[in-house]
Amino acid sequence: MPSKEKFPYTVRVVSEILESNGSSSMASVCAASLSLMDAGVPIKEAVGGVALGLVKEGKKEVILTDIAGLEDHFGDMDFKVAGTRSGVTAVQLDLKINGISLELLKKCLEQSKEARLFILDKISSALSTPRQELSSFAPRIDVIKINTEKIGELIGPGGKNIKAIIAATGASIDINDDGTVLVGSTDAAKSEAAIKMIKAIAEDVEVGRIYIGKVKRIMPFGVFVEIAPRKEGLVHVSELSATFVKKVEDVVKVGDEFKVKVIGIDELGRINLSKKQAEQAS
Repeated sequence: MPSKEKFPYTVRVVSEILESNGSSSMASVCAASLSLMDAGVPIKEAVGGVALGLVKEGKKEVILTDIAGLEDHFGDMDFKVAGTRSGVTAVQLDLKINGISLELLKKCLEQSKEARLFILDKISSALSTPRQELSSFAPRIDVIKINTEKIGELIGPGGKNIKAIIAATGASIDINDDGTVLVGSTDAAKSEAAIKMIKAIAEDVEVGRIYIGKVKRIMPFGVFVEIAPRKEGLVHVSELSATFVKKVEDVVKVGDEFKVKVIGIDELGRINLSKKQAEQAS
């Protein structure tokens, strides 16, 4: 299974057996491996499993591979071995006799490996690697990291900023003290929108970057545009359009949203924006 940092989910696999004439547990191992990969869970390797049986009479002994119900019932052993191509991950041994030798145990493991590799080939022919995208039926949890000094700014006074993001996107957001932010949603688009809003607050404004801005104030010389909560910049009248603008109100009004490009930040931290250059970049 992937690490918590890579895949912050609690995974529960349910296997419903409707009929059985063999090892339902080993069937569940193989089916679980395929279902996890099909759901987009980034497991490192597929896992397969097989049940071995034993018929022992005096000094004669026969190891059975992939035992059926009758072989399990009348046999002397039920030895379940699960694993990947790299090695064994789990075993379970039930005996009806007093014990088996180490030599016999070695033969069982060798025989189970041959069967396991055969099964893994069959699994691989159906689905060789986990799907790149998480299943649309699964809730999405994205993990991003922000500077710990930006946590307060992201939360905002009385939780104003974080509440606004949640209200706008419907995503759930959890912030850890180390700057790890978990964004959960059943909708990939809403999750992505929440992440963009978080980054807009938590990341420093960069010259050359394009933001979606909202007009907050109109002045004779230009407009003040909010590109993130509590982050505003000026779009000078000369940067509103590629054509001559006589009156600012002829081009934009308060509440309008459009792309703006950061073209400069002065020594006082004031942000200069351009609607014209953002449109040209598009």
